[in-house]
Amino acid sequence: MSTTLVFYEKPGCISNAKQKSLLESLGHSLSIRNLLSEPWTAERLRPFFGDRPVSDWFNPTAPRIKRGEVRPIELDEPTALSLMVADPLLIRRPLIECAFGRGCGFEASPLLEALGVRLDEDLQSCSKTGPDPHCDLPAAEESPR
Repeated sequence: MSTTLVFYEKPGCISNAKQKSLLESLGHSLSIRNLLSEPWTAERLRPFFGDRPVSDWFNPTAPRIKRGEVRPIELDEPTALSLMVADPLLIRRPLIECAFGRGCGFEASPLLEALGVRLDEDLQSCSKTGPDPHCDLPAAEESPR
C-alpha cells in the first residue's frame, strides 16, 4: 500500500537520506521539503508531535541543545513551539505528513507502521561520522547540498 508523503528534512542530512531511501523502497512517493526554510507557525507545527512529551519534540543533536542553551525537559508547550518556529534546527526530524497522519522522528510509531516501515536499525540518530559545519547553520544560512 503505497502513498504520497510530504517529508520535511534538513538538506544534506545523512540520516534523512537513509529514511527517504527506505520509504521509497516501500513504494512511497515523497514530496521533499526543506524543514529549515518552511514557513512554520506554532499552529501548523503542533500536530506533528501528537501526544509525545514536549521534550521528545526536539532534535537532541541541535547545536543549541548540545550547548545547553535550550533545555527541552524544562519547557512548556507554547515556549517549545515558539523556540522551534524561530529556530527549526531544534525540531526532531523528519516531519512526515500523509493520509495516515503526521509524525516526527523516525522511530517505531503507528504512522511508520501504517507506512509498512519495519526498523531493523537505528535510522533516527545522527549518522554523520565527523564534524560538519553545515549542522550548525541557521535556516537562513543553510547552503543547498
